[in-house]
Amino acid sequence: MGNILVYSGIVTKIRAMEARLLTPEQFEEIANLHTVPEVYSYLKDHSAYADVLDEIDEDRLHRGDIEKVLIQSLYRDYTKIYRFSSLEQRKFLKLYLKRYEIDLINYCFRIVINHYAEPFDLNYKRPFFDRYSQISIEKLITSRTTDELVENLKNTEYYEPLHKLRDSQAVTLFDYDLALDLYYFTTLWKNRKKVLRKKELAIFTRDCGSKIDLLNLQWIYRAKKYYKMAAADIYSLLIPIHYKISVDLIKELAEAADLEEFYTAVRKSSYTRHYDFEQKLTIEQMYADCLYHLYTVDRRRNPYSIAAVNTYLFLKEEELRKLTTAMECIRYSLSPGETLAYVGGRTQ
Repeated sequence: MGNILVYSGIVTKIRAMEARLLTPEQFEEIANLHTVPEVYSYLKDHSAYADVLDEIDEDRLHRGDIEKVLIQSLYRDYTKIYRFSSLEQRKFLKLYLKRYEIDLINYCFRIVINHYAEPFDLNYKRPFFDRYSQISIEKLITSRTTDELVENLKNTEYYEPLHKLRDSQAVTLFDYDLALDLYYFTTLWKNRKKVLRKKELAIFTRDCGSKIDLLNLQWIYRAKKYYKMAAADIYSLLIPIHYKISVDLIKELAEAADLEEFYTAVRKSSYTRHYDFEQKLTIEQMYADCLYHLYTVDRRRNPYSIAAVNTYLFLKEEELRKLTTAMECIRYSLSPGETLAYVGGRTQ
């Protein structure tokens, strides 16, 4: 009864927000469009994005402008949930926020390392980060080198793991990405017991642990299929946390002589019921499908819990990923069938 009272307000709010997410049928209609302006018009007329899309100048319409307002709609949803949350629920949301912070820092490293001609385009994110994060976008946008970028993260939790790379030889964008991901997941795993209790802790442990396992599977698969990496190099990519995949099985997967051996080993894990590596899906789509299953099962079993928040934010982020992918496919004149194949994943 306690949890129902604590979560009734936030769950009611989330159900109303979820009812406004795009349906699979709407994604089929979007896949049949021919230009990005047509996508803009469709979303303005048939979706919950109408209010944020009003902020775009229709005469200077660009895919990047639409992507910005889509991200703003995610931030607005996070803000709505935060406002309806108790102090305890806000602790979880602050933990969740780290993913958005990591994405922001990764974007900044890409700009600096690739020497993009255009300046940092982050003003649209500033109100959100000024309100919820310790990271100062005002400082980040002055960065012209990776050293400056790391220094501009001083007094945040991300400074230390990135500063450690300073003395390494020929540090790449991949090294910074990896350092941030390792820090993010190990911090999430370590801090979960400080933020959550009992059933909430069990739900988050299952979701976070499964996500880590699946990411490790994904990275081993990619390393073998696309880069033919040696086992010793593969180990350096992995998150050093083992939830349902044992150290022995990780060793067997990383040291598999070829993909056939990898498939044989991966079938020993409990994830293969929902995560079929031999389907004609991208790794990202399979990963999303498996997470969809985990989150929705948790919410069905525990409707009045953090599972409601976790599942909604996952579905919203998936929707944005799919819309961005669909617009890219339409821009390159792919057929509706090809667009839907690239979009993949699940919606509501």
